Amino acid sequence: MANTILVGAQWGDEGKGKIIDYLTDDADIVVRSQGGNNAGHTIVHGTKKFVLHLIPSGILRRGKTCVIGNGVVVDPVALVGEIDGLRGRGIKVGKNLLLSDSAHLVMPWHRLLDEQREVRKGKNKIGTTKRGIGPAYGDKAARTGLRVGDLLDKDVFAQKLKLRLGENNAVLKSLGAKPIAYQPLLKSYLAAAKVLRPHVTNTVVWLHDTMSRGKSLLFEGAQGTYLDIDHGTYPFVTSSNTTAGGACTGSGVPPHRMDTVIGVMKAYTTRVGEGPFPTEDDALGDMLHGMGREFGATTGRARRCGWFDAVATHYASMINGIDKIAITNLDGLDAVPVIKVCTAYKLDGKTLRHPPTDAAEWARCRPVYRKFPGWMKPTSGVRRFQDLPPNARRYVRALADLTGAKLGIVSVGAAHDETIRL
Repeated sequence: MANTILVGAQWGDEGKGKIIDYLTDDADIVVRSQGGNNAGHTIVHGTKKFVLHLIPSGILRRGKTCVIGNGVVVDPVALVGEIDGLRGRGIKVGKNLLLSDSAHLVMPWHRLLDEQREVRKGKNKIGTTKRGIGPAYGDKAARTGLRVGDLLDKDVFAQKLKLRLGENNAVLKSLGAKPIAYQPLLKSYLAAAKVLRPHVTNTVVWLHDTMSRGKSLLFEGAQGTYLDIDHGTYPFVTSSNTTAGGACTGSGVPPHRMDTVIGVMKAYTTRVGEGPFPTEDDALGDMLHGMGREFGATTGRARRCGWFDAVATHYASMINGIDKIAITNLDGLDAVPVIKVCTAYKLDGKTLRHPPTDAAEWARCRPVYRKFPGWMKPTSGVRRFQDLPPNARRYVRALADLTGAKLGIVSVGAAHDETIRL
């Protein structure tokens, strides 16, 4: 497999973890290039379920190397916890995991600032995971952040930590939050550094070396297109570039070395947190929640649910340069007699074929629906495209046409083998 970028084409939670795991069969290296432990990628191996937050999904496969790139923000204590959790379940984590020395650190003050800012926004809250991701990226942009490489020198880290903690404690105090004690914090982060040290390297150089030897890379995106800091439903977004371009800047692999972009999308639409969602449908959400579906892997929150939004996915295809689409959760619609797909928006009497830039305008958009007959048969046991019910085949082909990309994968369940590759 050539170098491939996998991105979410909706608001995240599209099932990227499962598709990454499936595509890892053909890849040598799996790379995370943005986001932090606000991500939650769920993979089912046999009877075992794994939820990964920072470590790429390829860690579950023998012979694969996983890379956490420079564009990721890393909570080192959380990462050590994730490593320990995997090892406790019999998963090898050693030379198969590399961590960029240039990745920025998520610190305790980032989490507290995240929480305080969210509380103060009241009804205008964004709906963050409160993992400190936004404030960590904010420090990165402000050139005041600490990086993984700083952890490797005890004296350097201690000095930088004291300076940054003093400044942030003053901010926390002004917000009414308790200050963070220096010594316990230093101790916990140096303990994490001891565990992480063997994994830390210049991953840019390492990735280029491996490419020169003909190895193939698979880039695992976190969140989704409409949570992108530039192209999403701002301000109801995350703080990194979740689109295909983020794979380049967050890994150091240049654009001309990327061969294929795969966009993952559910057969319907979901999002977690606040922000516009034109196709949201409470009845559909109640049905999916009643099936035990659509609860966040990271937060446990019930996801908002709605019909497939082809206006959004077509625009996502433009932004990312999507070559192929992977449609997940098709089996979630097995018992729906009439399925709606949004093909346009109505806003102030005008018909829109692309989403508006302003989130407030987007929230006022009303969907124009095209209806498809359901198939009313289970699809989870199907392994060949031609064996899907005819209405299911027509439906997924229509989604590909409306999105403007080739249909590549259809997923009919969480397990690895519940996947149809075209």
